[in-house]
Amino acid sequence: MSDNVSIPFLDLVGLHDGLEKELISVFQTALKTAGFVGGPMVDQFEREFAHFCDVTHCIGVANGTDAVRFALMAAGVGPGDVVVTVPHTFIATTEAISQTGARPDFVDIDDRTHGMDPRKLRHFLERECKIDSISGKPIHRRWNAPVTAVVPVHIYGQSVDMDPILELARRYRLIVVEDACQAHGAEYYSKMDSRWKKAGSMGHAAAFSFYPGKNLGACGEAGAVTTNNPEIARQIRLLRDHGQSRKYYHEVEGYNGRIDAIQAGILQVKLRYLTEWNRQRREAATGYHALLERTCSCLTLLREPSWSRSVYHLYVVRTGERDKLQKHLTEAGIGTGIHYPVPLHLQDAYRSMGFRRGDFPIAESVAAEILSLPMFPGLTVSQQKRVVEEVASFEGIGDTLSVQSATTA
Repeated sequence: MSDNVSIPFLDLVGLHDGLEKELISVFQTALKTAGFVGGPMVDQFEREFAHFCDVTHCIGVANGTDAVRFALMAAGVGPGDVVVTVPHTFIATTEAISQTGARPDFVDIDDRTHGMDPRKLRHFLERECKIDSISGKPIHRRWNAPVTAVVPVHIYGQSVDMDPILELARRYRLIVVEDACQAHGAEYYSKMDSRWKKAGSMGHAAAFSFYPGKNLGACGEAGAVTTNNPEIARQIRLLRDHGQSRKYYHEVEGYNGRIDAIQAGILQVKLRYLTEWNRQRREAATGYHALLERTCSCLTLLREPSWSRSVYHLYVVRTGERDKLQKHLTEAGIGTGIHYPVPLHLQDAYRSMGFRRGDFPIAESVAAEILSLPMFPGLTVSQQKRVVEEVASFEGIGDTLSVQSATTA
C-alpha cells in the first residue's frame, strides 16, 4: 500500500483528543471544591461502574495490584495459604497473592483461549492436593499448606470458561477472585444460569485495573474491586484507607490504597464511551480475522468460544517466527506488543520456588509465539489492511498479497 504513515500499537492521544473539554472540567471541579481524595466523584464513579458490571458494590483503589490484593485479603486469604492462578499473566497477579502472605501456584492455560484451563485446575486439585478430613478443604501435598483460593485471569479481553471453575470452587470450598484487569465489559455465557454475565460479577470478588492503556483507562494509576458481598466490600473500604471506619478510628491496620478523586472523575467521563469503544474493538477484531484468514494462513488466530463476548483489549496472533515478524513490522513503522514473553514460573523473581522449564508447556509455547497487533478504538480499515499486508509480506509467514478485497465485516 502507498500509505507508509506509522501505525501505533495503541493510540491514547487520539482517544483523548475528543474528550479534552470533559476531562479538563473534572480537574476544574476538583480545584474549585478541593475534592482531591474521596468525595462525590469517587462515590459516583463507584456507583456507575458497579452498575456497568452488574454488581452491587464497587470500591475504587489506587491500582490493579491493590485491587487483587485487597480482594483476596477481604475474602479471607492470608499467610500460609496457597492461591492458584496461571503463569500467563502480568506479575501483578502473583505479586498481589504474595503480598497477602499467601503463596502462588500455577495451572496451565488452554491452548485455544490462553485462559485458565478448568481441566488442569481439576487435575491439580485431584492429584496435587489431599482433602483435609476436618475442614474438607484441599491441602497442597508438596507444601503441606491449605489451598484457599483461585484467581482466573480474563486475558486479552476475553473471559475464562467460568462455569467449571466455579463448580470446582464450590466442591473444594475455594474463594474465587477474578482478575478482570483486561476485561472491562467482557461477557460470559453461563450454561449453569442460562444467561450472559459480565466479567467481574461471577466470583466472590473481582479486580480491575484502570492503567491508561486498558479498555477503560485513567490518566494515571487507578483500580477497583467489584463484588456482590457486602462484607467483602466493607473490608476493602477499610483496607484501602488505613483501616479507618471513620477518620482516625482504625478497625484494622490497613494501607494507603485509595483512588484519587480526579482519576475517578476521569473514569466516570470515559465510562460513558466504553460500550462504544468496545464495539469498535470487536469490529476491528472481526476485520483482522477476515483479512488474516484470507492472506496469512501460517498465523494461528485466537477465536472466541461460543460462551465468550470478548472486548479485545489485545488482538493476539501466534507464529513460530514471532521475533522476526515483530522486527519486520517495527521496521515498517507498525507498533506491536508481546504479552507476555516469559511465563511467571520462569521469571527470576520466582526462581526460589523451584519451577522448571516444561512444568507448564502450553504457557511456555504461547509465550514464545504470541504477538499483539495494533488494537484501539478508532483503528481504521485502511490501517488494518496495511498491518495485514506487512504481515503477509514477511518471509516465512505468507506471500505479498493484496488485501484490498478481503471482507472486513
